[in-house]
Amino acid sequence: MTRAIVFGCAGTALSDEERAFFREVDPYGFILFARNIEDRDQVRALVDDLRGCVSHAFAPVLIDQEGGRVRRMRPPQWRDYLAPGEFTGAYATRPEQALEAFALSAELMAADLFEIGIDVDCVPMLDVRQPGSDKQVIGDRALGDDPQTVIRLGEAMVAGIERAGVVGVIKHMPGHGRSVVDSHLDLPLIEASADELRAVDYVPFRHFSKRVPYGMTGHLLYTALDADRPSTLSPAVVKGVIRDEIGFDGLLFTDDISMGALSETRGGGPIGERSRRSIEAGCDVLLHCNGDMDEMRAVADAVGVLDGDGARRAAKADAHRAAVSKGPRSLDAEAAVQRLDALLKDLRA
Repeated sequence: MTRAIVFGCAGTALSDEERAFFREVDPYGFILFARNIEDRDQVRALVDDLRGCVSHAFAPVLIDQEGGRVRRMRPPQWRDYLAPGEFTGAYATRPEQALEAFALSAELMAADLFEIGIDVDCVPMLDVRQPGSDKQVIGDRALGDDPQTVIRLGEAMVAGIERAGVVGVIKHMPGHGRSVVDSHLDLPLIEASADELRAVDYVPFRHFSKRVPYGMTGHLLYTALDADRPSTLSPAVVKGVIRDEIGFDGLLFTDDISMGALSETRGGGPIGERSRRSIEAGCDVLLHCNGDMDEMRAVADAVGVLDGDGARRAAKADAHRAAVSKGPRSLDAEAAVQRLDALLKDLRA
């Protein structure tokens, strides 16, 4: 029975211990990071090995390949891509050219993934950047500082990656754009009112709630929504806002459960406890990224099989992913790169 977890692994190839563990636990899918990546042949072999460990023959393999600072696949093996925020200024003055360039950039980036068997890219980041937000966790990763710009550029990115056979994950619900600290290290405190959040933060997620089959929470404390529990652990946020207000009925991943925002000192509890609480709050699938075997065992002990609404949402997401993966357009990569470079040169002129 498929477990409601997505796991990372430690290195560029599975150890015997990891392989046995994944076969025993049977996670829904996997996620890769820079530590797992050397070259095309190696990643393809790792992806095949991971999928061979689980009963879910079409197990998703995720990656964070946004462009700019957040990219796991880098030169010289792969082309370098601009951060999403690099297109925001151009969109303000030359929207059609900026949208074409961004969609083409996303398509080329996703084609790199599809070639080696990765079928889920954790984009677009729909957090609406607000004044004073943390530059590392937000900054030029954001598509803009107003909801409509984020929506238009998000549409271009989703269209681009799906043309290449890859599906996206809308993140970080219900909105990370006001964070002034990095949630990898600490728990962001968001003191905006519920009306302010509705007017800005929720808008892009609501727009994409029926368009993209996967979503991801952010780990933040929204005082107007639940003053006691971080969002990933809060039924008021997950069920009341993400499901009911935003209307997202896709498969909802947690952000990485091992991040500092949910540490014991921030009220998250031991990793097994916070894993259990995130599922109880209404998240469908737990994301654990760091490849630490002791932590993975604790997570697996705390999280059950994917069933009920979670299984229904997973089946729907799998069907969407299958349809997209069967229909990538034939891409002349050399011509596409030349077109992208020409567009970028024109936008910078």
